[in-house]
Amino acid sequence: MKNRVLYLSKLIQFKDKPLIKVITGIRRCGKSTLLSLFEKHLIADGTAKAHVIRINLESFEFDEITTYKALHAYIKERMHDNTPRYYILLDEVQLIQGWEKAVNALLVDANVDVYITGSNAHLLSSELSTLLSGRYVEIKMQPLSFKEYLDFTETVRADQYQTMFDQYLKFGGLPTVVELLDHIETIDPFLEGVYNTVLMKDVVERNSVRDPALLESILKFLAANVGSIVSTKKISDYLSSSGRKTTSDTIDNYLKMLESAFIIYKANRYDLKGKMFLKTLEKYYMVDMGIRNRLAGLRNTDYGHVLENVVYLELIRRGYEVSIGKIGTLEVDFIAEKTNERIYYQVSATVLDETSKVRELRPLQAIADNYPKYMLTMDQTIFNDYAGIKVQNIIDFLLE
Repeated sequence: MKNRVLYLSKLIQFKDKPLIKVITGIRRCGKSTLLSLFEKHLIADGTAKAHVIRINLESFEFDEITTYKALHAYIKERMHDNTPRYYILLDEVQLIQGWEKAVNALLVDANVDVYITGSNAHLLSSELSTLLSGRYVEIKMQPLSFKEYLDFTETVRADQYQTMFDQYLKFGGLPTVVELLDHIETIDPFLEGVYNTVLMKDVVERNSVRDPALLESILKFLAANVGSIVSTKKISDYLSSSGRKTTSDTIDNYLKMLESAFIIYKANRYDLKGKMFLKTLEKYYMVDMGIRNRLAGLRNTDYGHVLENVVYLELIRRGYEVSIGKIGTLEVDFIAEKTNERIYYQVSATVLDETSKVRELRPLQAIADNYPKYMLTMDQTIFNDYAGIKVQNIIDFLLE
């Protein structure tokens, strides 16, 4: 069981704090493994095994727990005193309707620290936001970063990084993929299974989607157009050209459903001159390159946009709020913001020829403020600065 240091350290930081720890993310990104790692940490840290109550609601072992009352009763039966504290670890808790009532009752009546996972953002909507308002923290989990991918594949030599990066872009970063690399022919069926499960269970069934084929057409369009400006009209025109008629409202609803299942991420556009977010023409990025390639294929893939997707996910992973920058008619790929921090990023496969260098640098040069500006590229170059704009290799950036 490989470590996921980034996420485990967050759980440890929040341990015993009066907050429910909610781990969200697409299926098979490692949420259950993270709970196992945390359980192992608790026991190594001196917590008695009987005081760690772990329930995976997708497991047949817990098939009889179908209501929040049964969930509450099962946990209470295993709690014999209120000291020391009990640690409640619940996997895929959204399968139990009204689960938040059971969790709320435990918080009121018992000495507990609660950790839950879920594969859909609906977990944090509805009653949770009111019943448990202000009493939870969300830990957003993703597939492996490139740095984690190297760790999982036990790649240590720098001269192998480019080969491994190409492999990462092709097959994606779901942890199970690493275990299948010795038998590459098994990766595609695995990704197909994950994709179908996410689409059917977390989107179609959960939202009672009437037209799954239309939903899949929209997702395939987004996968083929990562890093491109997208509008409901653009999607509608594409669907019409392939004989599918639909409405803007339906497209908007389906986009929200796909976001809620963590398959896609939306990046809004921010007008740097007007200092306001724009309501249209967003960009969408895929949660995993393996799933993206499974949907769109490898032919006619815009390498620059694929790199953009990877950089976007890395910035999200590092805790930034990420938007697209608009400055006049120019576009900055990413504005990454945290408290009192802002960084601008431009992503390009190469800037070795003068034309592409001028084109990619121009938006950054048009920004009048003094926040850091980076050009991320796959080039290996001795030049690391253009008039105050730092130039960095993308692999070096991902391994920071």
